Amino acid sequence: MSEKVRKVLVVDDEEDFCSLTKQAIKAMTNFKVMTATDGRKAVSLAKKENPDVILLDIMMPGMSGSVVAEELLENPRTASIPIIFVTAIVKDSEIKDSDGMLGNRMFIAKPINVNNLLEKMHMVLGLPHVPKETSDEDGWFLT
Repeated sequence: MSEKVRKVLVVDDEEDFCSLTKQAIKAMTNFKVMTATDGRKAVSLAKKENPDVILLDIMMPGMSGSVVAEELLENPRTASIPIIFVTAIVKDSEIKDSDGMLGNRMFIAKPINVNNLLEKMHMVLGLPHVPKETSDEDGWFLT
């Protein structure tokens, strides 16, 4: 029996960040990665595709990441999808001691370390994290 392919939705208004994050995740996992560059598209895609986890930027024009998260939480179909906020508005040092948690939300500070991102994704999905080899001992960084 084959393993379930996990789906990840990457939401960020910076197209380059979405593309690089998608490439990095695909290079290191067998996850299916979808991207959205605005909040409306993210909500629509989440309702249609029902991803296993959402990587969500907070500061986006139009519909902010926090509004996207609220809308997804209000919909029974998307309410249980784990959200990891990926943002430059918090510093790594602010969340390091709490395993990336602020309140009851998981955050990853930009620039992101791909190994750290994958570890957090595996954690919220309840999967063991087995990192693949990276370009250096610290992993790749995406900004």
